[in-house]
Amino acid sequence: MKFILKPGQLKLADFRLLLNETTTLELHPDCYDGIQASEKVIKQIIADGKTVYGVNTGFGSLAHTRIQTADLEALQRSIVLSHAAGTGEILNDQIVRLILALKINSLARGYSGVNMQTIDALIRLFNAKIYPCIPSQGSVGASGDLAPLAHLSAVLIGVGEARHQGNKISAGEALAKADLQPLHLAPKEGLALLNGTQVSTALAIMGLLAAEETFISAITAGALSVDAAHGSDTPFDERIHIVRGHPAQIKVAAMLRTLLENSGIRESHRDCIKVQDPYSLRCQPQVMGACLTHLTWMSESLLIEANAVSDNPLVFAEQNEILSGGNFHAEPVALAADALAVSIAEIGALSERRTALLVDSHFSGLPAFLVNNPGVNSGFMIAQVTAAALASENKSLAHPASVDSLPTSANQEDHVSMATFAARRLQQMTENTATIVAIELLAACQGIDFARPLKTSPRLEKIHQLVREHVSFYDQDRYFAPDIAKIKILIQSGEVREEIGLALFS
Repeated sequence: MKFILKPGQLKLADFRLLLNETTTLELHPDCYDGIQASEKVIKQIIADGKTVYGVNTGFGSLAHTRIQTADLEALQRSIVLSHAAGTGEILNDQIVRLILALKINSLARGYSGVNMQTIDALIRLFNAKIYPCIPSQGSVGASGDLAPLAHLSAVLIGVGEARHQGNKISAGEALAKADLQPLHLAPKEGLALLNGTQVSTALAIMGLLAAEETFISAITAGALSVDAAHGSDTPFDERIHIVRGHPAQIKVAAMLRTLLENSGIRESHRDCIKVQDPYSLRCQPQVMGACLTHLTWMSESLLIEANAVSDNPLVFAEQNEILSGGNFHAEPVALAADALAVSIAEIGALSERRTALLVDSHFSGLPAFLVNNPGVNSGFMIAQVTAAALASENKSLAHPASVDSLPTSANQEDHVSMATFAARRLQQMTENTATIVAIELLAACQGIDFARPLKTSPRLEKIHQLVREHVSFYDQDRYFAPDIAKIKILIQSGEVREEIGLALFS
C-alpha cells in the first residue's frame, strides 16, 4: 500500500496505516518547491556572511559563538554526536516507525531549511523498515526531543545502530540496506533533525490509539457486566443524559443502549424489585463520558502537533526571513499526555470495580468468585486482586509529569515540559488497563454463562462467543494467567473493537 503524504495534512486514521509495515510512504510533489525554497534561504545566508542561530552559531547557551564557514559541516555533525546521550530501553519498532513518519511530515512542510536528500533518506529508512535504535530516556521535552532524535539522526551519518526485521545491525549496514551512503549534513540540518516534538508526540499517539482499543473494550465489558449482574439499562436512557448535556456522556449512553439492545437477560428481570445498581454499573456514561471528552480533546491536540513544524529557527522563504522561536517546547504534548494518563487510569479503575462487584455474591447474585463449589475452587478471587494491583499502579503513574521542570543547558532552557516521560509512561498504563479490562471480560462472560439458558443481546453474544473461542468456561480452578493474556491480546489487537463495530475516532 502506498501512502502519499501531503505534509501537514495527516489525519487520525492515517496513523494506523502508517504503522502497518505493508505501507510505503511517498511525498506529494506539491511540497518540493517549499523544501527547495527554504534550503535556498540557508545557502544565501551563508553566502552573505550573515549570523543566524543554528546555521552558523553554537547551540543553546553557546548561541553567541560564531562558527566559521569551513566548520559548518563539522558543527552539524557534532550536534548529532554530542546530543546522542540517551539511555534506557530501546523504543520499539512501531514507535520509531511513527517517529520517522512524523519527522518526515514536519521537515517536508518547507520551513526547516533542509535539503530533499535528507528527507529522502528518512523516507528510505521508513520504506526499508530500518528503525534507528532510540533509547527511551534522556529527553525533557524542552528544545524538542533532542537526545532521542539525535540517536535517530546518528544513523543517517553512519553512527549508532538500527533494527531491521527484529535484528540489531550497525548504522552502516542499515544504510546499505536502504541503499544509502552516510549523509554530510548541510548548515542547519543537524539542528532541524534534532529539534522537534516527534518522539513525545509519537509516544502520546501510540498511547491514544491503545486507549481507544481499551476504552471500547471497557464499554463492551461494562455492558456485559450489567447483564451478568442482572443490572438495569434504565440509567442509560437518553433523556437522563440529554438534560445534563455533555455530548460524550450522551454518546457513551447510546453505545451502552446499542450493546444491550434486545437482551433476553434484561427482559427476564425487567419487573424485579431492585431499585438501583452500584455506581460502577449505573454511572458508566458519566465516568466514561468524561474520559471520552478528554480523549477527544487529546486526539485533536495531538493531531495538530503531529502536523506541526516544531524545530527552530524557522525559515520563511516568501519573506526571506529566519525567525527564532520556541515551537519545540512540548508543553501541548505534556498536558495532553497527562490528561490521557488520568483517563486511562479511570477506565481501569471503573472496570476493576465491576469485576469486584461480579465476584461478590452479595452484589451480583452469582456464585462466590464466579465458580461452582467455591471454597474448593477460588475462581476469580486472585484475578480481581491482579486487577486491583494494576489499578493502584496506574494511580501512581497518573501523577502529572508536566508540573515538574528542571532547568537545563546552563539555564538557557529554564522551563521544560517533561513531555517525553509524560507520553512514555502511557505505554505501561495502557498495558495495565488492557489487562484489567481483559479480567472483567472474562468475569462478565462467566456471569453470562451462569445465566444460561437466557441470552444477552445479539451484539454481546458475539463478544461472548469471541472470548469463548479463546478461553473456555471455568468449571473448576485452572492455570489462570494464560487466559488473561489471550483476552488482553484480543483487546490490544483491535479484535474486540472490530467485532463490536464501534470507533471513537475517524
